[in-house]
Formats: sequence, C-alpha cells, structure tokens
Amino acid sequence: MPHRPDDDDRPARLHRLLLARGETVAAAESLTAGLFCATLATVPGASATLRGGVIVYATELKTALAGVPADLLAAHGPVSPETAAALAEGVRGRCAASWGIGLTGVAGPDPVDGHGPGRVYLGVAGADGTDVVRLDLPGDRAAVRRAAVAGAMDALLARLA
Repeated sequence: MPHRPDDDDRPARLHRLLLARGETVAAAESLTAGLFCATLATVPGASATLRGGVIVYATELKTALAGVPADLLAAHGPVSPETAAALAEGVRGRCAASWGIGLTGVAGPDPVDGHGPGRVYLGVAGADGTDVVRLDLPGDRAAVRRAAVAGAMDALLARLA
C-alpha cells in the first residue's frame, strides 16, 4: 500500500517530540513544494512546533528566500548534498527555528543535472550541526515527493532520539 501522509504517525510523533523539547522546525522545500510543512500542519496544535517554511522550486529562489550562496549553487547545482545542507541552515536561521529541513531532488520523470528521478538530498540543521541524507526513491512524482517527506521526518526523528 502506498504511503499517505494522513495515515502515518510520523507527523504526530515529530510534533510530540519537538513540543516536549520546546523546539521548533522550519523547512526549505524544492521538490516537495510545501508538502513537508503541509503534512506537519495536519497535526492539531502544530503551530506550537512548526515555524514555517519556504518553497524554493526555482533555483534562484534558493538564494533569495533560503539564503543558499549563489556561488555554492553555481559550483554544486540545485540537486546536491551541499545545497540540501545550505537550505536547511538558511531556513533555520531565517525562520528562527530550532531545526531546519532542506529538501532538494528530482521527482521525475526526467533527469536534472545528471541526477535521475528519485534522487533526493535531505538536510537537517540543528544547533549541533547539519546532516545530509541521500535517498534514491522509486515511483512516480507523487510517490517520490511523499517518500521524500517521510524520509525528512525520519531524519529529524533520528536526530531528536
């Protein structure tokens, strides 16, 4: 059965853990186009832990809205571990959140800059540093986007554990 955000307990677990720690999260979303924040917002009381986010689908908006250095984008491209880390760090600072999540990748069906469909990089930035997770996800655009959100939640849950 395919993953559906509304039948998954990840958002509620994430909210409970953040709430217990008095922490918040913000996201800079490229391929997921707001799905991470929208999924977290399904939890009642999410406003206590979800600061907000930016949709940075267009490459130049990664710089303008999330603070990704233009020279980093020029050197590594929009789909890279470096960009995922910079997205997470930038949105964390700009939204004054405890945690920043950066999601970038290729939902498909066509490759982007040499990366095939399903290649996703997730950045998780906190006070103790930034981690990047690489995923190679199967499925169509919708499946890749949903799995990227689940992967980002799993990555943050792991940092909170």
